[in-house]
Amino acid sequence: MNSLNAVSPIDGRYRTKCEPLAAYFSEGALIKYRVRVEVEYFIALSERLATLRPELAVVAGRAEELRDIYRHFSDDDALAIKEIEKTTNHDVKAVEYFLKGRFDAMGLAGLKEFIHFGLTSQDINNTSVPLSMKDCAAEVLLPAYRRVLGMLDERAAEWKDIPMLAHTHGQPASPTTLGKEWGVFAYRLRRQIEELERIPFTAKFGGATGNYNAHLAAFPDVDWRRFGDDFVKNHLGLERQQLTTQIENYDMMAEWFDGCRRIGTILIDLCRDVWTYVSMEYFKQRIKAGEVGSSAMPHKVNPIDFENAEGNLGLAGAIFEHLSRKLPISRMQRDLTDSTVSRNIGVPIAHTLIALASLEKGLGKLLLNEQALYRDLENNWAVVAEAIQTVLRSVGYPNPYEALKQLTRTNEKVTAQTIAAFVDGLDVADEVKERLKSFTPHNYIGYSL
Repeated sequence: MNSLNAVSPIDGRYRTKCEPLAAYFSEGALIKYRVRVEVEYFIALSERLATLRPELAVVAGRAEELRDIYRHFSDDDALAIKEIEKTTNHDVKAVEYFLKGRFDAMGLAGLKEFIHFGLTSQDINNTSVPLSMKDCAAEVLLPAYRRVLGMLDERAAEWKDIPMLAHTHGQPASPTTLGKEWGVFAYRLRRQIEELERIPFTAKFGGATGNYNAHLAAFPDVDWRRFGDDFVKNHLGLERQQLTTQIENYDMMAEWFDGCRRIGTILIDLCRDVWTYVSMEYFKQRIKAGEVGSSAMPHKVNPIDFENAEGNLGLAGAIFEHLSRKLPISRMQRDLTDSTVSRNIGVPIAHTLIALASLEKGLGKLLLNEQALYRDLENNWAVVAEAIQTVLRSVGYPNPYEALKQLTRTNEKVTAQTIAAFVDGLDVADEVKERLKSFTPHNYIGYSL
């Protein structure tokens, strides 16, 4: 397969942007994570049962050799497991048989029945998948979110003193600063990233229906819940769900998906605002030699990076929402719907990465056009009416709102001269008039950031 015959643009057109995700969400990656969990479980189990089954004591001295099975896991190893699966028709059982073969080669044949001991496949899947998500979040997704956040912070600081006409309901409104408006998005994004980081990655680990039935049957004197807590936390870096059916509850995973979706919603809002500012000429875009904006109109430089980001964030959000709504639901102790759905966890993350890459590119191309910002402010002197009527209220002037309403809601353009003439006609002290005349659309901005 190459990028030209891939069905999904994730593996086709956008493969280079999504390449890092193959290490976490590809079929080969899932197999490798399963092998990792099985090996770590065997090591932890051997340590716990060594006093009851002395032959397991040898494992402690060979633990690193065993870990090399997944540390040096190759495509050929994954293909060998897929070959076994053709016979077993069960993906996790194929991993168990693969490891038994490796144990035979290592001279550990007498211990291989402790591979996958007392477990069901979901003990492996429901640890492998959250582990891959945790690794991806730490190594790929969160750094990508933070790169965009860093760009927003930089521009907020750079433009904090650039006045800009605000638009509420699409109409001219009290001025703000360009930096503050970018700061709003940075503030929102930072808060949601921090919330996302607080959500723990949890795992199901408790046997066929979550009760450690088989474990207790074989070794009734072992505290298996305590063992499970220790294994999941100290060997995998996850948090064990205390009460489950055969599968994990998926509640924390759903919360994480919802967190990613909220971040995507904020970034869609950003894309649409920047797109609009480009259309208003507040920003121009840096031109790259050889690039074409339109196949028919040579003059055009389209804001395609923000459009691409918006589209992919929409796709990601829709899939994140389905994952968060579907996965926590399973018939009685389990059905198989979670299995096929969870294989798609990498898909919305891929669309998110595509969007973030486009967003970074688009933000990097923006060129501030201060003349356009100045023009719109100068053409909208009516926006200082809020300042004037509020100051007049503060000094006890009667009905100031109504007076400014009558002045500004006419078909005649409100200018600096219009405002000055109005102020001159007010029955207020000279110092109040001077204060009122000091307001312009360029300085009536409140806090700049």
